Amino acid sequence: MEKLDRLDQLFVGWAFLFQVGLIIHFAIRKPLFEAYTLKYGWIVYALCIPAAVISVILLRGGKNWGFWLGGFICVLYAGFGYWVDYVARYQFRNPLRLQVLIPYVFLYLATVMFYWFPLARLDRRLWFAYLVLFVIATVLNITSH
Repeated sequence: MEKLDRLDQLFVGWAFLFQVGLIIHFAIRKPLFEAYTLKYGWIVYALCIPAAVISVILLRGGKNWGFWLGGFICVLYAGFGYWVDYVARYQFRNPLRLQVLIPYVFLYLATVMFYWFPLARLDRRLWFAYLVLFVIATVLNITSH
């Protein structure tokens, strides 16, 4: 990590913070559905704000597109998710509605992948550490529905 420039450090810090935020959200979503998820679940979508700001900083700093694209995809994911969950209140998880679920999952995974995969270009250990967090988040996400 000491050989990374400031923009790389910003990317790494945000990528891990984003994933930890997802883990916390997924961990408390099921047991606190009424008290937390219905009232504060939108906070996960609000993470697109710092994601977009960081992506602009990385883009203007001359970083490769692989480092800044994730934040912009996060904006698409958050906008779509917020609209589906809080504006239209469209039930698509139970029962499954593939016409909403497929783009929702695609945008979510694209966001996560564009934070995960570029880590391998910086340091393979970061990539593996993120893999562990991704697995934890995925298990918690699946079991919290």
